[in-house]
Amino acid sequence: MDAVVKSLSTRETSVDADKREMQRPSREEAEAAVRTLIRWAGDDPEREGLLETPKRVAKAYRELFAGYEEDAGDVLAKVFEDVEGYGDMVLVRDIPFHSHCEHHMVPFHGKAHIAYFPSQGVVGLSKLARLVDVYARRLQTQETMTAQITDAIEDSLKPRGIAVMIEAEHMCMSMRGVMKAGSSTVTTSFTGIFKDEPAEQVRFFTQLRAGKEYR
Repeated sequence: MDAVVKSLSTRETSVDADKREMQRPSREEAEAAVRTLIRWAGDDPEREGLLETPKRVAKAYRELFAGYEEDAGDVLAKVFEDVEGYGDMVLVRDIPFHSHCEHHMVPFHGKAHIAYFPSQGVVGLSKLARLVDVYARRLQTQETMTAQITDAIEDSLKPRGIAVMIEAEHMCMSMRGVMKAGSSTVTTSFTGIFKDEPAEQVRFFTQLRAGKEYR
């Protein structure tokens, strides 16, 4: 199972990134593709309300998929080693995110919860939120995103244990297909202490529930 997770989380290699960059079409080609999709949907890209839409969509895509331009290692590069001997769980919960399903290019959104036991130091708490966005702002599956976040933390911090939980609603289920609005998908990934000691998993989930009770 670990091997499967590892292969999923490392599928975006530097070679893949270089190849994708070389094959990236021009903005003009992207806008032409949007006009084609508008016609495919059954509308006229030349009517007044849609004239600027291809340009807006191309600009929006650069923002929505900005994660392709970022590197998780850079986000987690600065580690604070002087933490006065702190070695207990660090938990950042309720990190909101928006992503796009790679199967239908339809949004899914939700919250990520990340915990780890420091070993060689800690990172700024905002860096974990930024890490979520690095992977969320790409064409994704929730399962892969969960594994990628775990692997990035492992590579940069070498902690004694990692827990990642993602809760999300997928518009490909809510807006189309089975059309079950409000259904949520939960994925988890555990390493080290969280994987080997069930009590620490329980503590992780307990703190997540406590956060909801306090609100």
